[in-house]
Amino acid sequence: MNRSGEGFDRRSIPAHAVESGWQAEDGHELRRIDWPGEGGGKRGSLLFLPGRGDFYEKYLESLEEWHRAGWKVTAADWRGQAGSGRLGDDALTGHVDDFDTWVADLAHFWTAWKAEAPGPHVLIAHSMGGHIVTRALIDGAVDPDAMVLSAPMLGMAGPPLPLAVLHSVARVMTRIGSPKRPAWKWSEKPGEMPSRRRDLLTHDDARYEDELYWRETRPELAMGPGSWGWVERAYASTRELEAPDVMEKVSTPVLVVSTRSDKLVKHDAAARAAGRLPNGELVEFGDEAHHEILREVPEVRDRAMDAIADFLDRVAPPQS
Repeated sequence: MNRSGEGFDRRSIPAHAVESGWQAEDGHELRRIDWPGEGGGKRGSLLFLPGRGDFYEKYLESLEEWHRAGWKVTAADWRGQAGSGRLGDDALTGHVDDFDTWVADLAHFWTAWKAEAPGPHVLIAHSMGGHIVTRALIDGAVDPDAMVLSAPMLGMAGPPLPLAVLHSVARVMTRIGSPKRPAWKWSEKPGEMPSRRRDLLTHDDARYEDELYWRETRPELAMGPGSWGWVERAYASTRELEAPDVMEKVSTPVLVVSTRSDKLVKHDAAARAAGRLPNGELVEFGDEAHHEILREVPEVRDRAMDAIADFLDRVAPPQS
């Protein structure tokens, strides 16, 4: 298949993609975008969910490629991110009361989306999105035919301390000040990107610049550090994932795409999850890939996209 990057404009919404909104169960308004799927979406339906501080505009290239492969494609924001409002005290800090809120939003969306989308039904998520969809899968909130996790945040990079200790420290930090305050420094100048951020995300300068373009064109997409409340809830949710026998009870085929050079999430946690899941598989990268594997240089991104296509052809073939 020809890569969508060949002649595809990553800085504009394709004419055949439709942006709209949807309401969570409590009425909170969130964004979504939909592709019809070439050939009528007969390959099936695919729901993509991004990471922390992320937005679907960064992944237009991959979403378009799946559309061209015949998938009916949908992507959406998480509550409190991108164009779906904020839950903290300012426009840049990413806050949430509990990861259960995101799991509940996904469960509500999944029910309606699946009812109107042809099967097989696939979930693909990046980073924090991978954490939330894994929680949702374990909790029985979603029932995809297959799932793909890109650099999933199943463990956060940080001090080499036991998870329980890290969680206890974060819990204290939420009590000695506002849990909505930033947990780390963003930049010396408000709203300015940290100078080394590019080195954490991708080797591809052009794709990194695409993100900056969208932040400038759509300022509401910009988000900085997470709150201490977010950090504490992330550790709490990770402890749920680490509990014995929770991943082991999942029968859904899950492909984990991860890189050993990730400085934002723990590759070891992702690889361990692939082993714990009864039908888990791992595609592993090294120094050639940073955190945003689906936005890497072509040779890396192509390998990841090919692995995803092969996995879905095997475990979620077209319905006759």
